[in-house]
Amino acid sequence: MPFKGAVFMPKRVIRRSKYLWFSLRLWRRRIAFWGGGVSIGIVAILFALGSEQGNHLFNRLLAISPLLPLLVTPLGMALVLAMSRRYFPGSQGSGIPQTIAAIKVLDNEGRHSLLSLRIAAGKIFLTLLALMSGASVGREGPTVQIGASIMYTLSRFTRFSRPEMEKGLILAGGAAGVAAAFNTPLAGIVFAIEEMSRSFEERTSGTVLTTVIVSGLISLAWLGNYTYFGHTSTALDLGRGWIAVAVCGIAGGVMGGLFSRVLLAAASGLPGRAGRLMRDKPVRFAALCGFALALLGLLSGNATYGTGYPEARQLLEGGGGLSQTYGLLKMLATIVSYISGIPGGIFAPSLAVGAGFGANLSVLMPFAPAGAVVILGMVAYFAGVVQAPITAFVIVMEMTDNSQLILPLMATAFIAHATSQLVCPKPLYKTMAEGFMRRLVPPPAPAEEKKIL
Repeated sequence: MPFKGAVFMPKRVIRRSKYLWFSLRLWRRRIAFWGGGVSIGIVAILFALGSEQGNHLFNRLLAISPLLPLLVTPLGMALVLAMSRRYFPGSQGSGIPQTIAAIKVLDNEGRHSLLSLRIAAGKIFLTLLALMSGASVGREGPTVQIGASIMYTLSRFTRFSRPEMEKGLILAGGAAGVAAAFNTPLAGIVFAIEEMSRSFEERTSGTVLTTVIVSGLISLAWLGNYTYFGHTSTALDLGRGWIAVAVCGIAGGVMGGLFSRVLLAAASGLPGRAGRLMRDKPVRFAALCGFALALLGLLSGNATYGTGYPEARQLLEGGGGLSQTYGLLKMLATIVSYISGIPGGIFAPSLAVGAGFGANLSVLMPFAPAGAVVILGMVAYFAGVVQAPITAFVIVMEMTDNSQLILPLMATAFIAHATSQLVCPKPLYKTMAEGFMRRLVPPPAPAEEKKIL
């Protein structure tokens, strides 16, 4: 007779546990998750190294003559747009709105038009070509679409039966793309919760966490535990230093909201002759944007080209060489690059713009450490653009390796978010994703009028 208090496991539970460990179908799914995480990590690293080489090649062009972008940038951006429309439709823009739309779209045909290995390959190639042409774009947003495309393709090969699981795989791929692109695993998870899904379902949480961890481990094993902006130990005191939190939060929210509002307005069509050119002659319009981008480069002393990482790091380290107009000119360069229709993201350029605005504000607030104000400017503008405050401060915190500014970063991000919503009530990525969904779903046919007998 069993002793009192003994706990027995029912046979049904034992059989189910054995099934979970020895089921070929479940192991096939696990391998798909792990293989997807490894693939995303490797692709993101190669994409990052290629982006650095693209910026390096363009800088070598500038060393020959700062006037060469007046010819190379228009031709390069026209070529990128022409190739994206002809050979890689669906690769234009950031890639994050497409991923959000793919999560919400129900039919496989619609998802396949947004996520595929062909689109991922085109996204990589064309973004690198855009960087070699001097466009003010980043690779982080494209990496989200690339990661989601990889996981979506794996889901088709492994034949997942539940649509919710397929959505979870897309969400996991996008989150792993953020984690591997920034080398910030926590930011990848937060971005999946806050921006891409607006929820976190229990049945997909394990998939997201596993894929992010695996892709993050690949990045750490290959590149080491690096941060884009190095280690900063600057801090704010509890007195007047916190004035910088309010000032940066409000200013960054206003400018980030204006940036988002301009992009949303351009997505619905520019007014007048520019709008007609954008609609009827898109390749010619991209070339015109390239020429405008080259002019902005000349005005900034060749500082507005590329991702903006070197300039942002220069501002964080207190280095000179950048004009007080850098933040504004970089913002205009990013707007011009995005409305041209070429593939490329806005994450990295937004961080650079925020650093430029932070440097401007630090002059007005000499009582606060300049490095701290620059960091606050970065998180404020970024939170104002994407309207995802938790993602914003987590990304900046991990990229600067600064734990002393956690509370100021959080406060600045939420102030900027609230301010940005007053300027641009519609979130940028969510609104653009809705535009993709409207184009995928045809309008309902008009109902036939009833005949009156």
